Amino acid sequence: MEQQMKLVKQAKRGDTQAFARLYCGVYQDLYRFALYTLKNRHDAEDAVSDTVTDAWAQIGSLRKEESFKNWIFRILSNKCRRCLKRYMDRTEELPEELCVENGDAGERLDVKMAFARLTDEERMILSMHIFGGYSSREIGEILQMNDNTVRSRQKRALEKMETWLA
Repeated sequence: MEQQMKLVKQAKRGDTQAFARLYCGVYQDLYRFALYTLKNRHDAEDAVSDTVTDAWAQIGSLRKEESFKNWIFRILSNKCRRCLKRYMDRTEELPEELCVENGDAGERLDVKMAFARLTDEERMILSMHIFGGYSSREIGEILQMNDNTVRSRQKRALEKMETWLA
């Protein structure tokens, strides 16, 4: 954590290498979040790319160095929401490398299909929790929701998936 805060301070002073190291530390989580939220590889890549460009341009506005990951995920979640509004019905199968390693291919496909059936908001909440490792309080801050609302929507989404997989 101390190393990350040091890198953020350096990035805020214009150090591109420091920002690149920060980005490398969160890229995989950003991409997975965007992919599972948008269900389209190209849109996910675009959203992450736009997020990084905006984050670099706005790094000076980051108030708390320890909040870098939350801050960049908030930028990405806003980009994903805008994209979802534009491409409400577009879907694409997830690449094999993002599938669960345990279980057979049919099981993985069932989970992907159940996840895809969730609403955009439910996918976003579950993605932030699963891939970003965020708590309901952090997700609430990012999505501007009450943390109790986040927990109840997350629970309902998981119950839906469980019903569909039964």
